[in-house]
Amino acid sequence: MTSQPRQPTLNVLGVPDSAGAYCVGVEHAPAALRDAGLIEALSDAGWHVRDRGDLTRRLWAPDLANRYSQNVGEESAAVAELADAGAALLCEGERLLVVGGSCVVAVGLCGAMARAGQRPRLVYIDRHLDLNTPLSTTEGSLSWMGMAHALDLEGAAKELATAAGEAPLLRPADLVYLGVDLAQTTEGERSQREALGLAVVEQIALVADPRRAARTARAHLAPGPFIVHLDVDVLDFLDAPLAENVNGRNSGPTVEQLRVALAELLQHPDCWAMSIGQVVPAHAAADPTAIPRLIGALAVSSP
Repeated sequence: MTSQPRQPTLNVLGVPDSAGAYCVGVEHAPAALRDAGLIEALSDAGWHVRDRGDLTRRLWAPDLANRYSQNVGEESAAVAELADAGAALLCEGERLLVVGGSCVVAVGLCGAMARAGQRPRLVYIDRHLDLNTPLSTTEGSLSWMGMAHALDLEGAAKELATAAGEAPLLRPADLVYLGVDLAQTTEGERSQREALGLAVVEQIALVADPRRAARTARAHLAPGPFIVHLDVDVLDFLDAPLAENVNGRNSGPTVEQLRVALAELLQHPDCWAMSIGQVVPAHAAADPTAIPRLIGALAVSSP
């Protein structure tokens, strides 16, 4: 009697955390995606899905004591919690989908890889570089500072940079960006990108040929396990009004173009995990198809 091949396992973990965002809203994303059928869509795509529930709910509030690194204590705790929980779910033959929350979730996922004994390598899908620090910007939102802290750049808040363990979590050669619009980045970020030699596959390439752009991004990383982070503000906001940042109008990929790129990355045998951040369900209410289409893009067939 021939045994049936074992279904690949996908662990789904929610991080309902807006502490590092610009305001409250993104903490509702894990529940909204589940309610819209995320688990069922992943199962239909051929995965054995284990819904691992949510980590601690953390909300943004004005932090007058840390004006330029808002709620850094809460975000540091969130990163450490995800690093611990995620490491336990990064088992051989299993994969992990982390649904945030703010984009600092990507730092926690890097920490999870490190605690699982793996060298973090990251494809970062975003309109922005997220290389700002509390010293280089007055915004105070840690969600556009995540990579600066993963790389432990000068000016980074040490509490956050070391929350998941020894810093830096990432080396410049282990980070590649996909979908960046350099015109939407700060001068300080562009200077850091040049100084560190960070690889960037720009927005125009992602829109023109999503599969090729994703393949090019992956090729910038050394062989071995890698992870993916998606900030939904990479999308054209008019095609899919999902993001906290509403400025991405009439530029960026559609959800369908993003789906093609994600399929290229997530079906790679070395892709261990993915995180997603900055989804605001209240914005998505403007287009009832937006969240279901996003789920369709995430529900890549099992390899």
